[in-house]
Amino acid sequence: MATKIDKEACREAYNLVRDDGTDVNWVTFKYDGPTIVPGHHGADYEEFIRQCTDDIRLFGFVRFTTGDAMSKRVKFALITWIGENVSGLQRAKTGTDKTLVKEVVQNFAKEFVISDHKELDEDYIKSELKKAGGANYDAQAE
Repeated sequence: MATKIDKEACREAYNLVRDDGTDVNWVTFKYDGPTIVPGHHGADYEEFIRQCTDDIRLFGFVRFTTGDAMSKRVKFALITWIGENVSGLQRAKTGTDKTLVKEVVQNFAKEFVISDHKELDEDYIKSELKKAGGANYDAQAE
């Protein structure tokens, strides 16, 4: 059966993360049968990491504050999590299903496909977002 997405519900969850007036910093999009729906959301990145277990695949939209000595800015990441115990067929389908998620999640600085918990490290993600962000004035700091 072809995968579908609940666009309206997913868009509402996506907008919660993008809204500066909320304390929601991440949301997951999970599979409910053949349909991608919003999963959990929260403020603490560690809570997001706990959602990424070895037996599931999910998509995460996460807000990070990055920058350097001269400026701070918000950057968004789209994280595709594929647990180590996910079957080969489901792994393959995740790539094509991601196009459905991208119909909703359209604004992000960098995209990650991760299946190793070490790569979910917040400092690693932030450093990759910083590289994607352009100018870096840290070298000029005294």
